Amino acid sequence: MVARLRCPVCTQPLAAATDTRALRCPRRHSFDLARQGYVTLLAGRAPHVGDTAEMVAARADFLAAGHYDMISSALAGAAASALATPTGPAGAGGSEGVGFGAYPLVVEAGAGTGRHLAAVLAAWPDAVGLALDVAKPALRRAARAHPRAAAALADTWQRLPLADRSVAVLLDVFAPRNGDEFHRVLHPAGVLLVVTPTDAHLAELVDVLGLLRVDPAKADRVADSLAGRFTPKHTAVHAARLTLDRAEVATLVGMGPSAWHTDPARLAAAIDALPTPVTVTASVRLTAWRPR
Repeated sequence: MVARLRCPVCTQPLAAATDTRALRCPRRHSFDLARQGYVTLLAGRAPHVGDTAEMVAARADFLAAGHYDMISSALAGAAASALATPTGPAGAGGSEGVGFGAYPLVVEAGAGTGRHLAAVLAAWPDAVGLALDVAKPALRRAARAHPRAAAALADTWQRLPLADRSVAVLLDVFAPRNGDEFHRVLHPAGVLLVVTPTDAHLAELVDVLGLLRVDPAKADRVADSLAGRFTPKHTAVHAARLTLDRAEVATLVGMGPSAWHTDPARLAAAIDALPTPVTVTASVRLTAWRPR
């Protein structure tokens, strides 16, 4: 894993320091390993702190209840399908044949707690994983999401702390997309898996809670952000009916952009007025992109 990491200051390779719990480059830039298991790989201060510990705990409980397992399963299946080789799926020994090496790297940008990353690793026994996020509470959980996963605090909008062409699978679930950097770090035979909401996502809650609607041009905006660097190879819509209590509805809303654009008191009152249980549609579009 460490061999694929790069110094965010000078882009030189990183290695484990012998005199302290840190990663260090040949130019002596040093990055401490937190006792919770993650490493901070930033050239400066983080642009924002991300989710709070309370928000991350609620999200972890929501995901642990299995509400978004259909996304995790779809990602695992898409990764296996995209990386199938003449010798079989990557998880069956085909990964080395396409140049990924003995331990292909799966990276999730904006990984949160790392649950989706863990699902892909569970389906791909040869692989190792890296969760990238700016929220320390999320990274503490992501570092423990899977025995073959590591976690790093990194800003997706800046240069990623990874070597060129070092990533076999790059996951982006409801997260920002840095097309130039994604292309730089992705192996030519690798795949970028992007998950975005469809216009049916949480549709039952939009009017009653005053949530933001999914932009009808969302798919076009995603394509524009990756234009010139990637080619879409396969797209599929995955949907599930969720049965939630009010606390889970609050967590679900807090996981999306409406949390930043809705008056908290008004939103809380609207959620309290919902009849329970609440049935809502989760609907996402998963697209596999290949680097050009």
